[in-house]
Amino acid sequence: MNNADLIVATLKAAGIDRGFGIPSGNVLPLVEAMRAGGIDFDLTAHEGSASFAADVTGRLTGAPGLCIATLGPGATNLATGVGSAYLDRSPMIAITCNLNTDQLGRRIQMMIDHHALFEPITKATLAMRTDNVAEVLEQAIRISMSEPQGPVHIDLPEDVMLAPATDQVPAVPAGDPVAARATDAMIAEAEKLMSGAKRPVAVIGSNTMRMADPSLLLAFIDHHGIPFTTTTMAKGMIDEDHPLSLGCIERARRQVQRSLIRSADLVIGLGYDTIEVEYEAWIANVPLLQVDIEPVDVDSSVTLAAEVTGDLDDSLTRLNALDATSNAWGSQEAAEHKKTFQGLLRPRTEGLVPHSVIDTVRATLPANGILAFDVGAHTHQIASQWATHEPKTFLITNGWSSMGFGLPAAIAAKAACPDRPVVCIIGDGCFQMTCGEVVTARRMGLTIPIVVLNDEWLSLIRVKQDRRQFKNYGSGLESGTATTPEHYFGVPAYGVTDGASLLNALGKAFAADGPTVIEAYVDPAHYQDTVFD
Repeated sequence: MNNADLIVATLKAAGIDRGFGIPSGNVLPLVEAMRAGGIDFDLTAHEGSASFAADVTGRLTGAPGLCIATLGPGATNLATGVGSAYLDRSPMIAITCNLNTDQLGRRIQMMIDHHALFEPITKATLAMRTDNVAEVLEQAIRISMSEPQGPVHIDLPEDVMLAPATDQVPAVPAGDPVAARATDAMIAEAEKLMSGAKRPVAVIGSNTMRMADPSLLLAFIDHHGIPFTTTTMAKGMIDEDHPLSLGCIERARRQVQRSLIRSADLVIGLGYDTIEVEYEAWIANVPLLQVDIEPVDVDSSVTLAAEVTGDLDDSLTRLNALDATSNAWGSQEAAEHKKTFQGLLRPRTEGLVPHSVIDTVRATLPANGILAFDVGAHTHQIASQWATHEPKTFLITNGWSSMGFGLPAAIAAKAACPDRPVVCIIGDGCFQMTCGEVVTARRMGLTIPIVVLNDEWLSLIRVKQDRRQFKNYGSGLESGTATTPEHYFGVPAYGVTDGASLLNALGKAFAADGPTVIEAYVDPAHYQDTVFD
């Protein structure tokens, strides 16, 4: 057994079944070891897509996602999705294969300092050598899976891979638990604030996505009868059909949500990670009770009433054991607010528009189906409009917020959850960035409807230009007629201009034995009213 075999055996023992990447000569020994050792190597069209796919794999499987690239430009391409995993807190092992050890540090072809590159966007960047292979693997897996979870980079010279293994497969570590549990004094202060509040609102954030028992969130809401909103990434942690659900904050029609929250007398942040949106943007002078794994990050403009800092499962278990609190919310107030909010997201318009496409796709996907989508004007619309019913079925990057996430995320989701339907909605700009991954989905035999919202603009940028009275310069995409080729790279493609043709195309796409591109030609005019108001 050489070290490449040892690496694969250890990753396999850690629950990793596949890795995404692009090979080079330096990478080939590891790829060969993966073939022999039972870890799939999935070739992507771009290393950035490989790391986005690894990000989502880590979110969905409970084991670190794996991505692999060569040195230099391969590493810099990989860094985009690694940064996503860092800010969105997804466990990941990112491996850059490198030159032989005696060539490191020299000014030769493709050579850069990988550790300097990855240090700001990982929890750790580790150098593997012939005498520390098992130690580095154990350390990388443990750090990646420890809270807050995130990516760890390993730099792997080719001669290290090929050297005979001198270590055995190490015991695969679990991540370190949250260092402390909330004190009794913290719980008592939270009880006092909750008991005294007449109009409390809970805001569920993305740190709840990594709870061992997410049902504790629902138990908290039901026990204390508190209406709740969510951030974008936390949608589905409680079924949004719940009668106390108020919808997503800080996306389309955000002022409606801000107005309601500012009528509260207490905001309870449950696992709220400010990387999605800082409290200062929306909370005004409403007092804050933060319940999270880390101390809250706020400035002096926020009225921080109390914090419950420690393991989230433990904190919620103890808060749920308190006597139920009461409040002055009317029995129908949450439902009426949500009805008004959802109505404003759907202005009456002629022709095919983004909000009608989103509703049609939602109607075709069962409650446990998974949506992956990208960054742009449609992100705001989807986040506010899409009803999410289960945890981790609503895949987006909101800390890193990079275009190019949606299609690799859908590929990773379908590979990780083959029995669930998966759909991807992306803008035409995002599709141009990642259309090569259509071939990846075809090669992997993944049934994924890829709905492209073609409005011929980077619409989010266009809206921002219009609001600042700038010219629409540098934000226009390909302009043409509403026609679509019969296929992209051998993948069937349909062009749709109305709801009936969209529904028909979706039916064909879900019945296909591979991916399908559905190009929906939409009028983006309503983004001007819904995205930022």
